[in-house]
Amino acid sequence: MIKNIARSFIKILLWILALGFGVISLPSHAQMSIEITGVGQSLYPIAVMRFKDENKLPISITDIIRQDLARSGYFKNTENGNASESDEGTPNYPSWAARGADALVLGSVVQTSAGQFEIRYKLFDVRKSEGLGGLNINSSADNLRAAAHKIADDIIFKLLGERGIFSTRLSYVIKEGKRYRLVISDADGQNIRNAMNSGEPIISPSWSPDGKKVAYVSFEDRKPVIYVHELATGRRIPLSNQKGNNSAPAWSPDGKKLAISLSKDGNTQIYSINADGSNLQRLTRGRTIDTEPQYSADGRYIYFTSDRGGNPQIYRMSAEGEQAESAKRVTFKQGFVTSPRISPDGKYLAYIANLGGAFRLHILNLATGDSQALTDGSSDESPSFAANGRYVLYSTKVGGKRVLAAVSVSGNSKQILTIPGSDVRQPSWGPFMD
Repeated sequence: MIKNIARSFIKILLWILALGFGVISLPSHAQMSIEITGVGQSLYPIAVMRFKDENKLPISITDIIRQDLARSGYFKNTENGNASESDEGTPNYPSWAARGADALVLGSVVQTSAGQFEIRYKLFDVRKSEGLGGLNINSSADNLRAAAHKIADDIIFKLLGERGIFSTRLSYVIKEGKRYRLVISDADGQNIRNAMNSGEPIISPSWSPDGKKVAYVSFEDRKPVIYVHELATGRRIPLSNQKGNNSAPAWSPDGKKLAISLSKDGNTQIYSINADGSNLQRLTRGRTIDTEPQYSADGRYIYFTSDRGGNPQIYRMSAEGEQAESAKRVTFKQGFVTSPRISPDGKYLAYIANLGGAFRLHILNLATGDSQALTDGSSDESPSFAANGRYVLYSTKVGGKRVLAAVSVSGNSKQILTIPGSDVRQPSWGPFMD
């Protein structure tokens, strides 16, 4: 499959491709379980009381909110039981302070019609003895998880002043028997839905900035072809079906273009293409391998992997191509570096470095040049930033099985998302949904 490439780069390409072709099995009824480790000691104590009358619901709103806040790495819940309290009137602030809570969440459920509910929630600052408002959300039984995630996001915003990422989504590729599936799930790995099924591999999913489309590479025609898939309708367009390899799609911040890697002229190079498949333009013209493009947060630059210096490293060029501005090397501290990913705020570069045969997730502060390993793993792959830039999602191995993992950019908070008996690869974290 890989032709006309330098021998010095064959190993890395085979490794990258292998990340997409592992055998993955997922029982259709399985959901992810989450293990949180390494959380810091200074956690915000919050009491999330059981929502009144939530026994009318097929799922527990309270449990989802509690789990979301725990996964954030910022909170510890001081109330884990089934006691509920009215969300009407003013709470007894001294009593809650004595119970160790700095914030209080109260809620209730009202059934408005068959299969329709109103979810009411209020947030209180116990320290300041004041209410912080709340939400009334009308939801069908099928969208209760989304309602709970929206409440958790509101709590994060009101108490911490930043957008929560619980309402964002994940994508990844699984394999069942001889069938491959591109799946979409909530940010907590639950509520798994199929986006596409195929008898051939699907790799490299990449979310559009508006969260409505996913670009990916499919081998359904027995060769790698890049598709853009509209999730709401299932409509797909073949974005690039050039001779040779079509790989590594990455959206521009405005969603109008994608950077892709093509081998149609020999060695793999980077091109830009409009989101409708028009206006293909070559951006690099080297004799080595240039691949894995990623736009900068402001759209002015493209970061990419290249072995032009011998071993693969990360470089940066103008989004207009090397003819506009020569590429500059970005990574220097490790000898073998791949998989660049830029944080939404443009401050950090996540990447995978090979350290003596161990592939480990790292993060680089682009302003200072300081870098650090975020994990102690040996088979990390496919990093992807959360929409708020606070976490990096990736795939790794635990107990011989591939799992999804998320780590904060500080490295302090880590989560492992597993599906019993299954391997999970190629994760991609979706954007904020407005």
